[in-house]
Amino acid sequence: MIQITELSDATVRAVVTALNAGDKEEFLAAFTPDATMSDDGTDRDFEEWIDREIFSSGGHLEVESQSGDGRSLVARYRNDTWGEMRTSWMFTVVDGKVSRMETGQA
Repeated sequence: MIQITELSDATVRAVVTALNAGDKEEFLAAFTPDATMSDDGTDRDFEEWIDREIFSSGGHLEVESQSGDGRSLVARYRNDTWGEMRTSWMFTVVDGKVSRMETGQA
């Protein structure tokens, strides 16, 4: 596993840190106001999805690997609803904020 402090992209590191801390305010601070996302290739409502899949269900990410630019991760993700699964996460970062997050089973 890769320690959060070793994630090479500062914005992605902030997202994972906030996610694992259950800190929705800090999580949202890393995203643009109009951020979009997809889950398993289907666009989802960003706010609704993060509430359901992360913050109200104890979401937690353990990073297995990252891409060279640090904006794509393979991780073990778990929450109280679905248990644990191997997932991929891709972040589009513009001016230090995430404008798009794509996740799905890896």
